[in-house]
Amino acid sequence: MRRYARTLVAVALATTVMAGTAGWASGNAQQALTGPPPGTAAWRADHVLGRELPDPARSTPAEVARFFRGLTAAQQQALAVRHPLVVGNLDGAPAELRYRANALSLRAGHDPRYAHLRKDQKRKILAFDPRGRGQVAEVFGDLRTARHVAVVVPGSDIDAGTFDRTHDVYGTPAGMAKALYARTGPGSAVVAWAGYTTPVGLGVDAATGSLAEAGAGRLTRFTDGLAADGVPAPAVFCHSYGSVVCGLAASRLRARDLVVLGSPGMRADDAADLRTGARVWAAKDATDWIDDVPNVEVAGLGHGPDPTAPQFGARRVPADDARGHTGYFAPGTDSLRAFAAITEEKAR
Repeated sequence: MRRYARTLVAVALATTVMAGTAGWASGNAQQALTGPPPGTAAWRADHVLGRELPDPARSTPAEVARFFRGLTAAQQQALAVRHPLVVGNLDGAPAELRYRANALSLRAGHDPRYAHLRKDQKRKILAFDPRGRGQVAEVFGDLRTARHVAVVVPGSDIDAGTFDRTHDVYGTPAGMAKALYARTGPGSAVVAWAGYTTPVGLGVDAATGSLAEAGAGRLTRFTDGLAADGVPAPAVFCHSYGSVVCGLAASRLRARDLVVLGSPGMRADDAADLRTGARVWAAKDATDWIDDVPNVEVAGLGHGPDPTAPQFGARRVPADDARGHTGYFAPGTDSLRAFAAITEEKAR
């Protein structure tokens, strides 16, 4: 009966939106940020090395990595200084060089929205794109020496401004990544990746897959870049709408484990439909409001079956003591302990 009621709700929602009367959603529509990083035109025109630089729009991360391996340290640093926004967002470029480039970009900027990111010069900012609402990725730990790596992919209402907000900490990518790194410690590294345009509020963007499709491409390229830089295949943790991104990226994603938490669905019928070699895990606590979201897909609205349902086929992560939609990474919870075990390859 409950499933039938949810289906009716989804159908009604689809009808309302398609009829153009969904005023609750129309004001928050987002335009996905895609394409190469800012400054690409100047980068393409620069022949300071006497040869063409890899095109950010066409070169694969593996090609970018080969290019940088062929440069001296001085040449690498010169490019970071001349084109910090390109180098800082160029998947396949060495992580340490990207940290340097993004520190330069942040110091040169005056946008008050990013003051919190440039306050601490020791932060390892792996990506920073100031366009639109802003996108950012930060590393906790040492990617160069890490034996185990995790990537955290957030859901709605996350951008450069809310990346590390001080309220609802474990609902932010920085807060989730810090908590996971603290639980795993030396030998591991965790990346908080807010590298796509997320939905704002509970509007049409959150109920459809268009932003997730754009995000899936960006996430895939990001993990390709980690691999090209010699980083081990990560465990990828996908929260809320981020699990839609991960579901659409799964078949192309360089991931050892794929973990979804508080998921509205992955746009897949079951784990096999994801077509991934990664182990698939799912967590949902009993107090998470996501449980009230209809697990159906009607006229492009909704994201499909619940990944924690037995028939989906994912491995279940214990989350009974997590609280609400953003409590999965809270210290002391069974879910955080399980996430650490998955990251360190201790979970079976």
